[in-house]
Amino acid sequence: MPRAPPLPLLSLSLIVLSALRTCLLTFPFLYASEDGTPAVLSKYFVMIVGMLSGSESSSPSNAHPSQRGPKFPSVTIEDNIHLQYSLCMALGVKKLAAYIGFSMGGLQAYHMGVLYPDFVQRIVVLAGAARASWHNISFLEGPKAALVNSVDFHDGHYTEPAIRGTRAFGRVYSTWALSSAWFRAKNWETLGFGSMWEYLEERWAKSMGKWDAHDLLGMLQMWQRADISPYGPVKGDFTQALASIKAKVLVMPSRTDLYFPPEDSTEEVKHLKQGELKVIETVWGHVAGGGNGSKGDVQFIKSSISEFLERT
Repeated sequence: MPRAPPLPLLSLSLIVLSALRTCLLTFPFLYASEDGTPAVLSKYFVMIVGMLSGSESSSPSNAHPSQRGPKFPSVTIEDNIHLQYSLCMALGVKKLAAYIGFSMGGLQAYHMGVLYPDFVQRIVVLAGAARASWHNISFLEGPKAALVNSVDFHDGHYTEPAIRGTRAFGRVYSTWALSSAWFRAKNWETLGFGSMWEYLEERWAKSMGKWDAHDLLGMLQMWQRADISPYGPVKGDFTQALASIKAKVLVMPSRTDLYFPPEDSTEEVKHLKQGELKVIETVWGHVAGGGNGSKGDVQFIKSSISEFLERT
């Protein structure tokens, strides 16, 4: 059998927004503006990196045939960060002005702060955490079970997309992404859906049904194993790992996030040398942190990050 090539580094879109020689690793809604005001990141070079198993970077769905599907190696948040650091070095980036991450991007942001404490100056964690909690790990077992037990998954050796499994994954996942208050207010109507059933079908079942099953499982296991504890000065000590982060850190949980609740963020900030907590007061649950909440949520995130970057 011919030897498989090494995994590609990471897919990258590079948006040059000014002549400043600083970079941020981040995501889109902060560098776009719909109201004519300057974008939050208008003074920075912005790098957007794809996550391993995320279908854009190296993933089970696009790997060399010898590594495709169930043969794809198990990857970690740590792997992502080492690759991102290598990418920055290859591009001549010697320092990050900030690393901004939502959800699993927040897990990566914390890992960057621990693994490369002298490389990143600021960190913004949006609806994320420094590790997956036991509650978080348990929740993920639900959509995972729906997927791997579907009739078209075939123990991972499917030859056609496991659509029944990925659609079921989306249905199970959907309610956790929001809050009971969101459903009580029938907020699917603000998104243009006539009923909750239409919302679940169009936004979750059909959307996640398009994903490759192994890509979803690859990200899920990476999420479940996320923990900065092994990489701090005392291996396995979570608080010491947090304390080792030299960057200034802005932590912005969503009040109603069922994945990464603000109580966990409050405990994390206690152990950071330069940590700041700002809670997004919202009914939009986890998705609010990614700019998918109300207009007020988005404005609060933008203004908080803008002020943090200017002040620090």
